[in-house]
Amino acid sequence: MRPVLLIAGLLAAPRAALAADGSLDAAGSLVQMLLGLAVVIGLLYASLHVLKRLGAGGGKSAGLLKVRCATAVGPRERVVLVDVADKVLVLGVAPGRITPLHTLDAADLPSAPPPPDTPAGKDFQSWLKQTLERRSR
Repeated sequence: MRPVLLIAGLLAAPRAALAADGSLDAAGSLVQMLLGLAVVIGLLYASLHVLKRLGAGGGKSAGLLKVRCATAVGPRERVVLVDVADKVLVLGVAPGRITPLHTLDAADLPSAPPPPDTPAGKDFQSWLKQTLERRSR
């Protein structure tokens, strides 16, 4: 019942924004705008809370599936490696379908590659510095 009264008050607020002499009341307009913004943010927050309660968007499983990596092979197609128990599935993923391409044992795949000697941020920093120096010449 309370939200209905709040919405009804917001709908009636444009008439309250006019002062008694017919001129526009800036403070009333500002209050109306802020109240409308608060209602919209409140509705978004409530929707998010309901979605979390229903379990949508959790993306958490019981640890049975794990996406190892994914690579784009087209604008909307991907090849994905998925760990399932001690097997690795190679899947082709396209809009509307998932196609199993191959099944591997997890022991057959190498572990993650070792990190490079220099951090990636350092490489970008040096590249950017060189590029800016070349442009300033």
